[in-house]
Formats: sequence, C-alpha cells, structure tokens
Amino acid sequence: MWRPSFLLQLWALSTLWTCMEPTMEPMLLSTTSPGLGSIVRSYSENAHRLYRECGSSVEVLAAAVATLGKEPTEANLTRAREAWVRGRAIYGRTEVFRFYDGPIDNPVDGVETLVNAWPIDESYIDAVPGFPKSGIIHDSVRYPILSEVVLTLANERGGEANVSLGWHAIEFLLWGQDLRTDGPGERPATDFDSSKEASAPRRLEYLKTAVAALRKHLAIVELAWAPGKSNYRREFEADPKLALRRILTGAIILTGFEMAGERLAVAYETRDQEQEHSCFSDTTWLDFQSNQRGVVDILRGTDPESNGVLAYLARTHPEATWDLDRKLGWATEALERIPRPFDQSFLGEDKAPGRVAVAAALSALEAQAEAIAVAGVLLGHRLPMRPGG
Repeated sequence: MWRPSFLLQLWALSTLWTCMEPTMEPMLLSTTSPGLGSIVRSYSENAHRLYRECGSSVEVLAAAVATLGKEPTEANLTRAREAWVRGRAIYGRTEVFRFYDGPIDNPVDGVETLVNAWPIDESYIDAVPGFPKSGIIHDSVRYPILSEVVLTLANERGGEANVSLGWHAIEFLLWGQDLRTDGPGERPATDFDSSKEASAPRRLEYLKTAVAALRKHLAIVELAWAPGKSNYRREFEADPKLALRRILTGAIILTGFEMAGERLAVAYETRDQEQEHSCFSDTTWLDFQSNQRGVVDILRGTDPESNGVLAYLARTHPEATWDLDRKLGWATEALERIPRPFDQSFLGEDKAPGRVAVAAALSALEAQAEAIAVAGVLLGHRLPMRPGG
C-alpha cells in the first residue's frame, strides 16, 4: 500500500487537524449496545437494501437510454447522464462490501469485473481521435451482434484494460473520451442519431446492452444478500465472528488500499489526469464521498440504535471506539474539502490548495485505516491491508 513520507504525514495531518474541526456529530453510544449477531444482520440488510436500490436506479437509467434512442437530443442525453450519476452514487456506498470474496468479487462467480472494472481502454469500445474505426462498435465483422453474451466474453479479453461492460464502459458511452483538462467528456447527442451518424445504431445497441447487463449483474448480488433464502447471506450470518472479520476487512481495504492508495495517492504522485476513477464524467469526487459514506454506515450504523460495529466495540473498548469514530469524521471532512473536479485538485505546486487538500485526505484515510486495524485487533482479528492479504 502507498505510504506518504513521515514528514508528509506529519505536515498533512497537522494541516488537517489545525484547519478544521469535524462537523459530523459524534456517535452516541447506547447503554444497551446490540450483540454481534444483531450487528451482522444489520450489515446484511444494509447490503441487500443498497444493491436493490442500485438496481432500481439502473432501471431508471435504462428508461432514460431508451428515450435517448427514440429522441437523440442533448436534453435526453443529459437526463441519461444524470441517471448514471444518481445510480453511481448509490453503487459507491456498496464498495465496502468488497475485498473479502463475497458475492460481488468471489473468485469463482463474482461479477465485480463486469460491474466496476477500471481503468478502461476507450478504443476497445469505440472510436477515439486518430482511430475513427476502432473498437467493438465499429467492428461488425468480429462482433456482428452486440448481445450480452458477446460483450461479456469480450470483457477484459486480451488485457485488463479491455473493459467492455460496467459502470465505466457506460460512462464512456454517455460522455465520450475526456479530452479537456478542465471538464468532462463532450460526446454530442448526434452520436446516437442514425440520421446524422452511421455508427449511431450500433452505439445505441451497445449502450442498451451494457445497461441491461449491469442491471442483471447487480440483481445477482442483490439475490445473494436477500433474506430468508439459502444463499450467501445465510452462510454469512451463521458465523458472526467470521462475518465481523469480513466486515472490517471490506472497510479497511476500501479505506487504505483502494481510496488512499489506488485512487488518491497515484493521482497525487503522478499528477496524471488520466488517473481518475470516473474520468469521463468528472464525478470522482462523488465516488470518494459515496465510498466513505459506505464505510461510515457500516461502522457507525444506519439507525439511532447504533447497529454498526462501533456499538459492539464500545461494549469493551470505549476509548478505541471514540478514536475510530473521530477519525471517521476527519476523513469524511477531508474528502469533502477536496476541490472539484478532482482531476484539477492534484495539479500544481505541493503548496497549492488542491494538493494540500488531497494530501490531508490521504493522511486522514491512512489514520482511519489504522484505527480500523486497531479495532480489529481488539475484537480478535488481524486484518489484511490489501486484497488477497
């Protein structure tokens, strides 16, 4: 996992702590904290609810895409983009359910690479400047039918960047390649108008197929978390101690490895605008906030009775509970302070406000990850710091 230098950590943490006080309300510890079984069941219910809501949001996206196909106007393209953003915000909260070989990323039948693979080679899907006939859309010889089966088989075929399905493939189709240094992609609605663009019918067909596939794959994960069935959820809840380790594993790897390392540190160190998660739409800031909300919800809980892990930890380790709760607040505040769009924030001198904010968020996420690790040890688990660890 990426680690900032000791001096950078001290500088960024001092900047973060002296320039702000968390505005998030501290967790109110219940005098009758729920038991571990209750915490695990609440986590399962949260997972099921979010995947269900995410699936519903993709149905709205599918309707918007259908309207775009019938009337390829800029207004309808904007509505489809807005539907994507709303669905993406919900999906971001589910990423905390990754990283422990659960239903979303099980190595046998997990669908994560069909849902959220990134980064992508745009030319694998569609034309890009300099290559007007590149991509699956323009290759009607090898891909005469753009069916779900065909696009699924094409996903990551020949390389991890050869992504054909998922949120970011759809994002690229809606926004187009991001060629601006100060904004998102600018794909025109005429790209979906068969009277003005020869490739429009296949592009629209591809988009509809990708959206339908995303809905199907989210439904698979939703079913795995559904109550009252012989599924992953039943197995998960049958062993609360192991479930707790999985819960904390998802939270710590998303915090320290994924958000701090893969998504913040690489962009900070390289100053490369291509190192941005949702680069076509310039909504990476929303990814960070949604991811952090997912972590906060499973640790703090999602209702006034405190059904999160902190309520269970507080029964025996109130000081560690307070420390972790405080660092959740700091990290949330730090991520919200990163200027938008994200791909502008990490440019310039190290003393530039954007880079100061990114460095502070990095250190805050590192501190959050370390506090989760401490909580894990206190609850009997040494947690991995990276996938497969």
